[in-house]
Amino acid sequence: MTLPAEFRIISWNLLHSVGAEASHVRALIEQHDPDLCLMQEATAGIDDLPERLGGHYARVALPGRHHGLAAWSKRPFHAPAGSLALQRGMVVRRVCQILDLGGFSVANVHLSHGQLLNRRQLRRIASVLPHRAAILGDCNLLGAPLLPGFEDVGARIATHRMSGVVPLRLDRCFVRGLSCVSAEVLAQGASDHRPLLVVLASG
Repeated sequence: MTLPAEFRIISWNLLHSVGAEASHVRALIEQHDPDLCLMQEATAGIDDLPERLGGHYARVALPGRHHGLAAWSKRPFHAPAGSLALQRGMVVRRVCQILDLGGFSVANVHLSHGQLLNRRQLRRIASVLPHRAAILGDCNLLGAPLLPGFEDVGARIATHRMSGVVPLRLDRCFVRGLSCVSAEVLAQGASDHRPLLVVLASG
């Protein structure tokens, strides 16, 4: 697969069951034209994206849950999408979706809320990725990631309001061997998280 010089990625936590639906995701993709759209809390209701938009799609559910991680791509994945089991939290077992795009790999994440645990999860993910890689998604992370070798390049504004009040920057993008051309947070839409749009290039 030949990758463009600049690669556009959207990441969005859909808020399963009561948040964004397939029609909202399609509208977002049509408006912003990403090369890759990553979704967290995605249900089977999103699975018709390729039928409506073309492209390529993969989804993995969190263990014991009806929702999980999904990815839509304009181009074929270089290899079948993989998943990596992460350290388990108090309630939810977490996995990471790993996408091989040929020139680099992307990890789609929805990490645990524990601030020590989610940093350990990030380090596990980083250990299996190639040198050129990006980690995006809902990290549930407050403060610095403490992730050696990776740069935090996501937009520096809140992507979520806890209890509708407290602004938090939970949706992040970390890169290694790549550079960030731009990063912005889009309009909130139907979810309780705002989508993150990053444009990446070879580092």
